[in-house]
Amino acid sequence: MEKILFVTSEAHPLIKTGGLGDVSGSLPLALQKLQRDLRIIMPAYRALRQRFSDATLLTTLALPGAEVRILSTRFPDTDIPLLLVDAPELFDRAGGPYGAADGKDWPDNPQRFASFCRAVVAVALNQAGADWQPDVVHCNDWQSGLVPALLSLQARRPATVFTIHNLAYQGLFDADTFTELQLPEALWHPDGVEFHGRLSFIKAGLANADMLSTVSPNYANEIRSAAFGYGLEGLLSARSDRLMGILNGVDYRQWDPSSDPLLAANYSPSDLSGKALGKAALEQEFGLSPEPDTPLIGMVGRLVPQKGVDLVIDALPRLLKGPARLIVLGSGDIGLELALQAAANAHPKRIAVNIGYDEAQAHRIEAGIDMFLMPSRFEPCGLNPMYSLRYGSIPIVRRTGGLADSVTDATPTALAAGSATGVLFDQPDKHALSAAVEHAVALYRQPQRWQAMMLAGMQRDFGWSHSAWQYLTLYRRARDLNPGG
Repeated sequence: MEKILFVTSEAHPLIKTGGLGDVSGSLPLALQKLQRDLRIIMPAYRALRQRFSDATLLTTLALPGAEVRILSTRFPDTDIPLLLVDAPELFDRAGGPYGAADGKDWPDNPQRFASFCRAVVAVALNQAGADWQPDVVHCNDWQSGLVPALLSLQARRPATVFTIHNLAYQGLFDADTFTELQLPEALWHPDGVEFHGRLSFIKAGLANADMLSTVSPNYANEIRSAAFGYGLEGLLSARSDRLMGILNGVDYRQWDPSSDPLLAANYSPSDLSGKALGKAALEQEFGLSPEPDTPLIGMVGRLVPQKGVDLVIDALPRLLKGPARLIVLGSGDIGLELALQAAANAHPKRIAVNIGYDEAQAHRIEAGIDMFLMPSRFEPCGLNPMYSLRYGSIPIVRRTGGLADSVTDATPTALAAGSATGVLFDQPDKHALSAAVEHAVALYRQPQRWQAMMLAGMQRDFGWSHSAWQYLTLYRRARDLNPGG
């Protein structure tokens, strides 16, 4: 039985800041269903230390700059072993996994995640008291990027896979950090961890993993271009034969309106009546008057330029001339937060904003809105529009990354064929965004077409089963290419 060590810095429901958390909470379960022997390993943040206070101690490791304990427990509601890298001085602190409550990154993030990576390497080499060695180590994003690099120096090692969830976050630090971390000198070269004179955690993974993947086929193509590659497009193009784009899946145990316990009323393609009840409840929750025939648009996610939030703000004067109302849940750039709050204060009957994140409220928004807006400048995958499809909420998205892979545009041909599931636009500007919203509102005024789009989206299957099989193919290729296997 293939043995897989799944390396992540976050996993829902334990800790989540974005799509990586959703994937890490779902993909391992899908792989286990395919009869794989799997372990998840992540840092022992404060909330995890408290939740798993009875975890079993496997070993203590004296690593450069830190002493860490490897703890063993079970991932919630599964029998999947969960390994925790426990170093209180690094991970037992208030705030998020990567930064403090003020939104600023922890200044010792390189030390924190270098120690995490070294602990992962010890587990991967069966040097951590687990009496278990993986065939494949699956790393995710820059926080685990040093793992493939460190393992590449071993004569005998497991195969390595590195998945890019968002290339914009690279783990880039000054060159002095390389020395401070006491990393092997053999890694400091242009084909290793050095990137224009700086230390790049993500390049460490991209340059050294046996196989690479990212979270949608379209994004796998985009990151090989200068527009999306952040200076790494040359490396990714050179390794394109080892790069796969695998669309993220949706955990329908958590995201299904027919069974979601967080909703005001459940509904399904055969009985949509609960969606109207959810809309009324959502309007009340956000302090809006009930207007069942007025289109309600929702946004959930990080309030940052990547997500095109500034485009929405720029488009508000035109959008407010139409009938639609807007609900926003998220946090991020303080300037964008303040601008949205100011718009809500100026138009309290049309715009409602909740700065922060609330998982239960996110579910209620997906169910209660008519349309979900995600005008991202780039979007590696974009899980929320896939949630929206399942909840009968029509996505309005820019044609980029995974959004282009998951949403079928409401062209005349697609509408006639009954395959349309959303509205796409191309240019990242307020005019294209406004035109897309106006197109969606015009379709909303055509009940038969609108319901056909809703039902087409609700019946799309983005479950993890197909994607999990693709990951198994990725793992097999990694094992075949592993020179230290």
